[in-house]
Amino acid sequence: MMCFSDFPIPGHYPNFMHNSLIMDYFRMYADNFQLTKYIRFNTKVLQVKQRSDFSHSGQWDVETENKDGKKEKHIFDAVMICIGHHCHPNMPLQDFPGIDTFKGKYFHSRDYKTPEEWRNKKAVVIGIGNSGGDIAVELSRVTKQLYLSTRRGAWVLNRVGDNGLPLDLFFNRVLNSVRRILPFGFFCGLGERQLNRRFDHALYNLKPKHRYCVCFLELHL
Repeated sequence: MMCFSDFPIPGHYPNFMHNSLIMDYFRMYADNFQLTKYIRFNTKVLQVKQRSDFSHSGQWDVETENKDGKKEKHIFDAVMICIGHHCHPNMPLQDFPGIDTFKGKYFHSRDYKTPEEWRNKKAVVIGIGNSGGDIAVELSRVTKQLYLSTRRGAWVLNRVGDNGLPLDLFFNRVLNSVRRILPFGFFCGLGERQLNRRFDHALYNLKPKHRYCVCFLELHL
């Protein structure tokens, strides 16, 4: 579902790709459409401002600096600032008494790149969101001991649905229409029973207070 319509993901790639394969796919796309020549890597944007005739031209003055310190000025018809909504990591260190004397290493998931640094070591992943779950799975294969810490439960969805198909293929307009027709509680109960067939969330103390439908809506949005 995440591939570009004009450049399908290679058929031999797995349904759920490692981040390295996703990066390879992006590079193949850029090479195929000869986009690389328009991309400037390792370049700092020093200033973005409207031109003096912006009300008529709609153009922007942009000043940049490359890794060698060379500065350049450019004129563009449009500017998009795409830094992502997770650019500022949330590190609530005040919630961890003694963190200032902790001798180990701690960092935000944004800075996680490879599991090799943690081979044969003990690690704790805090948070059971998408990033925390993915990192915990990857680290579990190399660490001496891995803990996943969460302050509340969560509905754990398997990546593979019925008949071995990727689960996200079922998050479509048909299912969304059924959700609108069936009563809220009944629809939630169907999903929760399906998830508990894989493992009993209550048995593992993972059953959340919110219903499965809320989780589904978050994923769908």
